[in-house]
Amino acid sequence: MKYKRSLALFSLALLAGTSAALADPAYIGAAKCKMCHKVQFTSWESLTHAKAFERLKPEEQSKAECLECHATGSSAELPGVQCEACHGAGSDYKSLKVMKERDASLAAGLLIPDQKTCEGCHVGAPHEQPAFDFESARAGGIHEFKNPR
Repeated sequence: MKYKRSLALFSLALLAGTSAALADPAYIGAAKCKMCHKVQFTSWESLTHAKAFERLKPEEQSKAECLECHATGSSAELPGVQCEACHGAGSDYKSLKVMKERDASLAAGLLIPDQKTCEGCHVGAPHEQPAFDFESARAGGIHEFKNPR
């Protein structure tokens, strides 16, 4: 009887650990990124990406098709195009230990945005917007960087 109970408890613990490991990464919000990335955060917060949610009319602020590009993770709780809108949900790569190593960060889910990332919102949006030129946008910068690229 004791053996079966131990086996059942072990199985439950194993399942819980497995399902946690398989869970999608969660968004943590720009305020958490700011703790280590002050230069990037400060420059980002003055840009239009940070204010993307504010550009929506009140009736648009709950529409899924608007939140897809004007809020991070398609959630009004993360207004604007925050860090994770481009770099991926940060729960798995947020730790200093992981972030210190580029390869570890990438393995843990950090995304390096590319043209396709940007075009996801800037091309084919459900509303009128200026023509998007990736190279011009990239040359103009999205946020400052502490270290040269």
